[in-house]
Amino acid sequence: MPRLIPAAAVLALATVPFAPAFAAPAPAAAKQTVMPENPQARAFQEQFGFSDAVIHGDTVYLSGVVAGPPPAGADPVEHYARTFERIGAILARAGSSLDDVLDITTYHVDIDASLTPLAAAKNRYVKAPFPTWTAIDIDRLYEPTATVEIKIVARLTPKRKGAR
Repeated sequence: MPRLIPAAAVLALATVPFAPAFAAPAPAAAKQTVMPENPQARAFQEQFGFSDAVIHGDTVYLSGVVAGPPPAGADPVEHYARTFERIGAILARAGSSLDDVLDITTYHVDIDASLTPLAAAKNRYVKAPFPTWTAIDIDRLYEPTATVEIKIVARLTPKRKGAR
């Protein structure tokens, strides 16, 4: 037999303000971009529509930075170290650093030849606690002579938030 609810109880429930189970999202902060300082590199990126980095909230997303093959007779670790120096410079312009790296994705045309020297160079600049790292072997990169492309996600350096 159905149970009847007194009308007064129904009216009392109807006057209780509704509280949603979730809060409305805060308006998204506008993203900021970091473009190259070099006019030729900037023109190339503007042609293809991408930035060195994008800052959104407290996160910095770097576009892939490519490294060509080490010159004949050159130390491949030193060669890849210059790539991490470039990454460090982009991060610094964005208000971050290699200490703030959260995630690394590397794309290798020949992972067997490049992974060990790249890891040695990376370990000079990226210290514990280590970020995540995914290394992917691929057929080719956009730049025909490139052997590795490094993509980084980092947080803004806590003391530098808002100091851009």
